[in-house]
Amino acid sequence: MKQLPFLIMLAALLVAPFVVYPLFLANALCLALFACAFNLLAGYSGLLSFGHSAFLGTAGYITAYTTKSWGYPPELAILLGVAASSLLGALFGFLAIRRQGLYFAMVTLALAQMVYFVCLQAPFTGGENGIQPVPRGHLFGVIDLSPNMTMYYFALGIFLIGYGIIYRTIHSPYGRVLKAISENEPRAVSLGYRVDQYKLLAFVLSAGLSGLAGSTKVLVYQLGSLADVSFGTSGEVLLMVLIGGLGTVMGPVIGAFIVATMVNYLAQYGSWVTVIQGVIFVVCVLIFRRGVAGEAMALARRWRLRAGAVAKP
Repeated sequence: MKQLPFLIMLAALLVAPFVVYPLFLANALCLALFACAFNLLAGYSGLLSFGHSAFLGTAGYITAYTTKSWGYPPELAILLGVAASSLLGALFGFLAIRRQGLYFAMVTLALAQMVYFVCLQAPFTGGENGIQPVPRGHLFGVIDLSPNMTMYYFALGIFLIGYGIIYRTIHSPYGRVLKAISENEPRAVSLGYRVDQYKLLAFVLSAGLSGLAGSTKVLVYQLGSLADVSFGTSGEVLLMVLIGGLGTVMGPVIGAFIVATMVNYLAQYGSWVTVIQGVIFVVCVLIFRRGVAGEAMALARRWRLRAGAVAKP
C-alpha cells in the first residue's frame, strides 16, 4: 500500500511522452531530481541551502565541455559532472556546516555567487552564451540519444536511480539519524553522534545528486547555461520543494512538475510568470503549509482515522 503512489507515478511517467512533449517532461524530471536532492538536505537534515544551483550548474558545465570538446560518451561525462559537484559539495559543506540557520544559508549563498562569477568569466564556459550545441552522443556506444523519445526514457532512468538512492537513504538508519539531528541536534550530540560528519555526508550526497540532475539537463537541452548557476535557480528549487511538501518523499516531484508547467505554459506572459510564482508561494506558505503532498497525506490520515472509528462497533 505504501508503494502505491510510486507505482502510479511510474505508470504515468512511462506513458506521458505519448501525450506530452518529451523534452518538456525530460526537463521536468531533471528538475524533480534536483528538488528531491535539495529536499534531502533541507527537509530531512534541516540545512537550508541558498547555493544549490552551484552544484547543478557546475556538473552541467563539466558534462557539456567534456562531451563537446573532448568527445567523451554521455555516461562518462555525467560521471565526471557528478564527481565535480560532489567535490564542490564537500568543500561547501566543510566551510558551511559549522554554522546553523541563517548563517549557514548565507555562507552557501556567498560560495554559490563565487561559483557564478567564475562560470561567467572562465573562457571554457562561453560566458553568457553558455556551451552550445552539446552533442547527446551514444550511451555505452550503442544507444543513440539524439531522438527526443530516447532522451526522455534515459532521463527517466536517471531520475529513478536518483530517486531510489534518496528513498533508500531516507529510510535507512543513517536517514533516521539525520532526522533526529534536524529535530533536536543537542540531543543527538548527547547521544554520541558526530553531527558534523553526518551533515557533511548529507551535503555531499545532495550536491552529487544535484549534479546528476544538472548533467542530465544539459544533455536534454544540449546547452550548458549560465542560468543553471544563478541565484534564481536556487530560489526556484526552494519554491518547488515548498509547493510540493518539505520533508516528504513525493512532494518535490509534484512541486517540480507544477513549477516546470508554469514556466513552460505561462512563458508568453513574460515577467508575469515571476509574479504568479510569487503568489503561489505566498498561498502555499500561508494556507498549504505542508505543501500539496503534505496536505494530501494529512487528509488521507484523517480519512483513515475516521473510517476506523466508523468501523468500530
